[in-house]
Amino acid sequence: MIAVKKRITGFVSLLLMVSMIAACSSNQESGGANENSGGKEDTSSKQEDTSKPVEITWWNFPTYQALDGEVGKYEKQLIEAFNQKHPDIKVNLEMITFDGGPQKLNVAIATNSAPDVIYDAPGRIIDWAKKDLLAPLDDMFTDEDKNDIAPAFWKQSMADEKIYMYPINTAPFMMAVNKTVFEKIGALDLLPLDKPDRTWTFDEYKKALEAVKEKAPDVIPSGFYAKSQAGDQGTRAYLANLGISRFLNEEGTSVAINTKDTGAALDWLVQAQKDGLVVSGSASLAAADVNDLFLQGKLAFSINYSAVLRAQNAPLKQAEFEDVLLPYPTLDGSEPKLEPYLGGMAIFNNDDEAKIAASKTFIDFVANDPEWGKKSLIQTGGLSVRNSVTGLYDDPEYTYSELARKFVTDPPTIADGYAEVRTFWFPELQRALLGSATGEEALNAFATKANDAIAKAKTANTAAK
Repeated sequence: MIAVKKRITGFVSLLLMVSMIAACSSNQESGGANENSGGKEDTSSKQEDTSKPVEITWWNFPTYQALDGEVGKYEKQLIEAFNQKHPDIKVNLEMITFDGGPQKLNVAIATNSAPDVIYDAPGRIIDWAKKDLLAPLDDMFTDEDKNDIAPAFWKQSMADEKIYMYPINTAPFMMAVNKTVFEKIGALDLLPLDKPDRTWTFDEYKKALEAVKEKAPDVIPSGFYAKSQAGDQGTRAYLANLGISRFLNEEGTSVAINTKDTGAALDWLVQAQKDGLVVSGSASLAAADVNDLFLQGKLAFSINYSAVLRAQNAPLKQAEFEDVLLPYPTLDGSEPKLEPYLGGMAIFNNDDEAKIAASKTFIDFVANDPEWGKKSLIQTGGLSVRNSVTGLYDDPEYTYSELARKFVTDPPTIADGYAEVRTFWFPELQRALLGSATGEEALNAFATKANDAIAKAKTANTAAK
């Protein structure tokens, strides 16, 4: 009960906010999670229930590709297979959407009705961990397990030196190019596809853009967007690599992207938009808009791609072309720094040890079952976080994506206050794109706001413990 009261106290303000949102929005999704009374349980009742199956609730975003067009169908098969080995654990599935899911989770947490298990990404999971809402998972890993997973993935899975996310699937975010366009204009040699690591320079990238503009005038050379925070891993990595910088420092304690070189790269982007090398009106375009242009064959380069997105986009293409993966170019051709997509599972601490234990059993099955572990990994379209698990796909782009994992860097999701930090990014990009600020001015303004948010969040998280 102490833990429950602590979490409720920590979310009073969130509950008030959620209540106002619910009153004002006609599109608010209902809570839908298992309810916990929060009262003391009768000891005799506990003894009577020991023979009953443990019941846990699993909330899942569309992590797995839909089977037969049905979202959640694969998850149901996974649970059925789990119950063949563990009939004493009942798993209640609830699918949530990327649009409404985060808000629904906030409501559930604020009303003490969070699910037991969630499959999500570090941005939210580690924020919950820092608020003392999750159960640690350290006892699920041996030293051998830990050595099989890269340090960058552990950084995203931990808070206060404890593991709170069970990392499962990954893929480095990078660029994609419409290879068919370059084949048609006889400029395939301008792409670094003959190099095993495919690294290239800013100047080489600009020559490729100019070739598309000159020889394929019906195709937009490259994309960019700044309408919202969606897909912001693409815009920040794109600019950071062009300027040979980082979004945040290695510790995630302050902004590092506000350098002169990155400011100059942003200034170039603004001019490139005017010159027809980058899609026009990018300040009002969302990541999905640019992705659609790429799938229509109207865009030569997409700046936010991965092996997972490539697999998901395959049936959505509206034109026939071959899309291949490329790392972001850097000013001097040095190794790029790629942010990783990371997916994994976490357990909310709902003050029920039996449910926590059952949840760990379920997560272990999803991640490590000899048959369903591999099957589920492939169903995500991603790579394994484990160095020992490779060759899942017979596809050269997956082979390259595995190689590109050596470029993975520390993601900004490890920073205190990350959720607020990212809200300051796209407005400053918009200011630069619309001519209201130079690249350097926009990046410095972002740094000031973001650093303040990081410091305040760190103080708040420390005080909450």
